[in-house]
Amino acid sequence: VQVEESGGGLVAPGGSLRLSCAFSDSFFTIANMHWERQAPGKARVLVATISSDGTPAYNASMKGRFTISRDNAKKSAYLQMNSLKPEATGLYYCGGGREDPDYWGKGTLVIVSS
Repeated sequence: VQVEESGGGLVAPGGSLRLSCAFSDSFFTIANMHWERQAPGKARVLVATISSDGTPAYNASMKGRFTISRDNAKKSAYLQMNSLKPEATGLYYCGGGREDPDYWGKGTLVIVSS
């Protein structure tokens, strides 16, 4: 199973980005999907999850600005990030698994800076 994130880049504070996560296997349809972030010099933190039936959950500090979604037909998950702040800078990882993620991508870099 391969997982590949995309959509990262440099964005000004207050801007938006949409991250994508492509899953190579039909296992995706029964997997819970996670987005995690690792800021420079800090531990990895959970950003958001979405269950196989589409129920989302968010880190409280990001709720309202970030939206997680999935498209089972495309075996893809997404993270829409709005009103970005500099502290959102980091590597964003996507993972999937029946409970906790078994498979992870290599990450996509987001830099929020003016």
